[in-house]
Amino acid sequence: MSGQKLWAVVAGVGPGTGACVARRFAKSYSIALLARNPANYEELVKEINSSGGKAIGISTDCSDANAVKAAFEQIKKEDGFDGNLAAAVYNVGGQFVRKPFMDLTEDEFSIGWKANGLGGFHFSRAVLPLLLETEKAGPQHPPTLVFTSATAAMRGGAMFASFATGKFAMRALSQSLAREFGPKGIHVVHAIIDGVIDIPRTKEWKFDAPDAKISPEAIAESYWHLHTQPRTSFTYEFDIRPYCEKW
Repeated sequence: MSGQKLWAVVAGVGPGTGACVARRFAKSYSIALLARNPANYEELVKEINSSGGKAIGISTDCSDANAVKAAFEQIKKEDGFDGNLAAAVYNVGGQFVRKPFMDLTEDEFSIGWKANGLGGFHFSRAVLPLLLETEKAGPQHPPTLVFTSATAAMRGGAMFASFATGKFAMRALSQSLAREFGPKGIHVVHAIIDGVIDIPRTKEWKFDAPDAKISPEAIAESYWHLHTQPRTSFTYEFDIRPYCEKW
């Protein structure tokens, strides 16, 4: 598997969704994992490489244009990479701030925008030229860009001004990119994840239903399915939620 021609990149790799998405795409592609904290990808890189895949990890703050540029310069120097990017997943959520609006500082309000809107902009600027080059080669699956989002992208809630503003920006960016690059063969997806994801941080959270949390492995399989959709049947936006989630 380590000799795979095509690559995928996942930004915002952590112990939950990002790691599961990386594992799923690493079954078919060499993969680059981006996260601010190297501890979030180091063990996963070892896991994928030891199982016969190819993975690299790069410490990257996607809200920083120079950091994203440096990360992709490093990716382009990797053996076997020649612009052949099959899929890109933006899974960055940023720091979650839940406070009454009048208590928010400017920095706290900006957190949501920088991680989701600005970070999504920098990431898209880096991956879209590569996805377009791959599309010209006629890959098996359409080159794909997926944004991990939330219900906050659809409606803002009380004390969610920072988070919702960032997710609204991400959805607007995703819509614009889908309209511009969809006709060029690039599949752009806005993925709404509505509910608590079953990750280490939420293990002790209890709900009335024993299976009320979203499986990150199921999210990863959904992302892979979206990637394999033919260009005649692109899904732009979709929702994932547990059967018992209120919405």
